[in-house]
Amino acid sequence: MPIEIPVSLKKLETELKLRGFSRQTSRMYLFYNRKFLEFIKKDPEEIMDDDIKEFLACKMSDDSLSNASISLIKASLKFFYMEMLGKNMSLIKTPKATKRLPVVLSREEIKNLLDNTENIKHRLLIELLYSTGLRLSECINLQYSNLDMNDGIGWVRQGKGAKDRIFILSELFRKDLLGYMEKTGSNNKGYIFSVNGRKMSPRGLQHAIQVSALRAGIDKKVHVHTLRHSFATHLLENGVDIRKIQKLLGHSNLQTTEIYTQVSSEEIKKIKSPLDML
Repeated sequence: MPIEIPVSLKKLETELKLRGFSRQTSRMYLFYNRKFLEFIKKDPEEIMDDDIKEFLACKMSDDSLSNASISLIKASLKFFYMEMLGKNMSLIKTPKATKRLPVVLSREEIKNLLDNTENIKHRLLIELLYSTGLRLSECINLQYSNLDMNDGIGWVRQGKGAKDRIFILSELFRKDLLGYMEKTGSNNKGYIFSVNGRKMSPRGLQHAIQVSALRAGIDKKVHVHTLRHSFATHLLENGVDIRKIQKLLGHSNLQTTEIYTQVSSEEIKKIKSPLDML
């Protein structure tokens, strides 16, 4: 059920759209600003530093919220009250978001995942995600018209940050997709992953991957982003330049991509322990 936006936040909704924020980020910014006003019971123009501190302190005492969630709440309030309403809020300190290394599957686990995927559409889904590094929303919105099967490339249209980018198509995925299209009589139109003519839901897509991971006996938490992380890490281990990986992932900052140097087991194994050098 859509969140009803108070009149005082209509301006925020419009500004988020104009600045090209993603639908999910906009939804969360509006949600937390609405919750804040309900909590503090004041008009936005009357808000002071102490009001925001009180709300954040209340949220920080909620054990169900992570540091990342607290940071998101703070960012949503800061955007509205500092950037839009021009209030000179003091710098309110909150815990830094916990930085965890991404979960990566080994090549053997990827093979095992595919071997234990019985549904042909779900196998195609895993093949695509692992071979391209697409995000969840990018995969869901992918259409046949975004693929050039002859040249072995595809395009993400209006991905994160409203940017288009190119990606590679693996030979195996192309072969399997063509076989799937022939078997199902696909007319080469619309969304690649659809159910009854409508694009697959995020929950349905995630569930398909988790079922395969369960069948494969993989103990790690396997999500769409796990396959994206595995794609980037395995490319790095294969010697692909990190700047090329950055472009394929659609990262605007190279530092975001460099995290994969910390999870590459192949890169770590190249380092000789000082104990063995005595």
